Amino acid sequence: MDAVGAPPYPAQPAAPASLLPQGWAALPPAAPLDMPVRALETDPDRHGRGPVPATQWRLIGLRRLLVIGGAVAMTGMAGYEMDLVFNAVQRSVAGMVMLLLFVMLFLWIALAFTSALAGFASMLAHGGLGLGIKRSGALPRVTTRTALLMPTYNEDPGRVMAGLRATIDSLGATRQERAFDVFILSDTTDPDIWVAEEAAYMALCRATGWGGRLFYRRRAVNTDRKAGNIGEWVRTYGAAYQQMITLDADSVMSGDVIVRLTAAMESNPGVALIQSLPVIVNGRTLFARMQQFAGRVYGPLIAHGIAWWHGSEGNYWGHNAVIRTAAFAEQAGMPHLPGRKPFGGAILSHDFVEAALMRRGGWAIHMVPALMGSYEESPPSLTDIAIRDRRWCQGNLQHAKVLPARGLHWVSRMHMLMGIGSYVTAPLWLIFLLVGILVSLQNRFYKPEYFGDTKLLYPHWPHVDPVQAEYMFIGTMIVLLAPKILAYMLLLIDGPLRRGCGGAIMAAASIVVETVIGGLIAPIAMMIQTAGVLSILLGRDSGWNAQRRDAGGLQIMQNVRLYWLHTVLGIALAGAAWSVSLPLFLWMLPVTLGLVCAIPLAALTGSEAAGQALRRARLLLIPEETDPPPVLHEAVAYMGQMAGRPIQEAIAALRARAGLLRVHEIMLPPPRRRGDPINPALLVGLLKLREAPDLATAVRELNRAEKSAVLGSAEGLHLLAQLP
Repeated sequence: MDAVGAPPYPAQPAAPASLLPQGWAALPPAAPLDMPVRALETDPDRHGRGPVPATQWRLIGLRRLLVIGGAVAMTGMAGYEMDLVFNAVQRSVAGMVMLLLFVMLFLWIALAFTSALAGFASMLAHGGLGLGIKRSGALPRVTTRTALLMPTYNEDPGRVMAGLRATIDSLGATRQERAFDVFILSDTTDPDIWVAEEAAYMALCRATGWGGRLFYRRRAVNTDRKAGNIGEWVRTYGAAYQQMITLDADSVMSGDVIVRLTAAMESNPGVALIQSLPVIVNGRTLFARMQQFAGRVYGPLIAHGIAWWHGSEGNYWGHNAVIRTAAFAEQAGMPHLPGRKPFGGAILSHDFVEAALMRRGGWAIHMVPALMGSYEESPPSLTDIAIRDRRWCQGNLQHAKVLPARGLHWVSRMHMLMGIGSYVTAPLWLIFLLVGILVSLQNRFYKPEYFGDTKLLYPHWPHVDPVQAEYMFIGTMIVLLAPKILAYMLLLIDGPLRRGCGGAIMAAASIVVETVIGGLIAPIAMMIQTAGVLSILLGRDSGWNAQRRDAGGLQIMQNVRLYWLHTVLGIALAGAAWSVSLPLFLWMLPVTLGLVCAIPLAALTGSEAAGQALRRARLLLIPEETDPPPVLHEAVAYMGQMAGRPIQEAIAALRARAGLLRVHEIMLPPPRRRGDPINPALLVGLLKLREAPDLATAVRELNRAEKSAVLGSAEGLHLLAQLP
């Protein structure tokens, strides 16, 4: 019996053999693996593992002292100098507020500076690997089973399958592909995209010949989003695979890096996760090309730095990493946080927490930034990254409820604090600017009363030392820009990178272009992140939307609607600075100019024409663009063939293609059993189908949830087949 007690759907004629590849199965036999949810307030069960993993770096304590202690020492000295700027004559409330904000913000950039210095030393010493991994040479042999997991949610099926096909082809070139299976784990809610995914999946099976090792599963209810999707796979199939490699919808990985990561996991039994460094590629717009240039030139320096002092307490970025399935199942069961959304409920930024939970269980978490061959894409515009950032902001702020968890390593807590800080610093920076403007306005227009009740010879507001302030500004800019300078020095001695970026001169020009435009965008991003933090504090949930990955689509009036407030604030700040003095106006110009020009900047950076113009000028080039590796070359070619195709209406597609209908029927979920939750959308959808006079009316009357429900029901398919 089906969902509402209807008779079984009559058997369909078998699809032609050409539509079902030899050995094809929608899913392998179940291999359940227990994945308990670990309460955060209880002590972890390490199952006899010691507190320090065997793979921990030597002298890790000294490394951390140098990086963190150096940042604290720098902040102390900078705070002392800034105190002279604001409070040399007399301390005031406004001056102390400015000092406190400066110390918090400077500590953030000081830690980035000392970590970059560590990365510089590591790259000069050719570090960034460990765990027995080699950059090149003969591939090690893998002896265990590994699953590649591709979660997808309302994505372009052609784009997803194109990247996956390039990865599969690259794995085939290693001649070790028999050790790997691939799972496409769909959480798609759009029924048209769902059926298109099934069609694209079958086409991929035929194209790769992986019919017996390439599987597709769609969840009808996407409980707990991506974390729940992965968790459900672990509980159903995890026991059959010693490792799993998580991918994202825009991920591409070379077979070489997959084999080396898997072999390293096999040879290090105390390691739970090894994170590779994904390189951003395939950018078309100016914004995306800025992101990929910055990621390619500065990213390795930053990643080597954090790997150098994180050691076995590394972090997880949610994709392009190999994970020991047993360790993940044992420790990473994701609890719901107490309270209402946005702070309670399912954890959105689950990857940080999963790494922290595995580490508290005694497993090691490592990063290997020197192993190249892992790729991802950037959102095409400032607006698109703002949408993604809103979800990440909520997820990181949720970590405030995870911080008190028992048994977490202090470095894991630091990861979460830094994640929170990456968003909280935006409103702090805005407050710092606003308080500074108010202090300047007060100095300009408020008449001092030297002989009030306190009989002081000096006024009660901060007296700003302009010379000392100039020195502090220059020093802060040096700390901010030092990682870019260090990265350029490394580029000069790295021949392939230097040539791939257009040569030393063009690379330097690209850094200038990226720094100037990035500096103008920074105050806009500050406003976006501040708005995100405020909306979360006001109790607004971000939801979970599919990410736009292609250029185009934002019209000028949309940019006006999204960024007019930034422009108004920029004009107000510029006017206030001008009313104080010309030097202050010029001092504030990098901030005010970016805000005033927010609308044209958003349009310019989101423009594919601007991005390609700079490419023709040999600016913002990266090696993966000038001389792409084979796996990327194939991915781009497959995307040209498969991505961006119109999505056909699902019911029409199933009616027109008997083979697709047969595959769809085979992959239907099992029918509802007595006592299972009742799906109201299915009940309403079936009723609409019974009352519809024809197919066109039925398609028009069904909403998206009802359409998905009836397409996931044998009875619904039967009723659709009967409609004229």
